[in-house]
Amino acid sequence: MNNIVKNVLNAVAIAMGIAVIVTNIVSPLSLGAVTTLLGLGVAALGIANLQK
Repeated sequence: MNNIVKNVLNAVAIAMGIAVIVTNIVSPLSLGAVTTLLGLGVAALGIANLQK
């Protein structure tokens, strides 16, 4: 179970990075929106690395 949570959180972090790239190609985002999306990705990575 613990491994599944870690994998999901890592996937969320990767998905946030890809979402920023794709949405910037389609329609440029504001700096606040980019920061929010990337911040969620970094937070997911932090939580994943805190898992034992």
